[in-house]
Amino acid sequence: MTDQPPVLPDRPPRSLLVHFGVDSAVAFLALVVLGLLLGVPWGVVAVLALVIGAVAARFTRQAEARALAARREPPSGP
Repeated sequence: MTDQPPVLPDRPPRSLLVHFGVDSAVAFLALVVLGLLLGVPWGVVAVLALVIGAVAARFTRQAEARALAARREPPSGP
């Protein structure tokens, strides 16, 4: 007898704005360390983080949508 974990409820991917905010914050935190070491001004780091967040948001939302779709499929195997 195998105990199956409970099935998670289906939901749509989070909005592109949420992905933009999270991706920009992650990029800012990564770049601020590098910026402090190289002496890059805060404004340049912030603008660069927003640009990276804008580019990455589309890809991270697609990845979330694929992961949610894969979660709906039953696991295959013996």
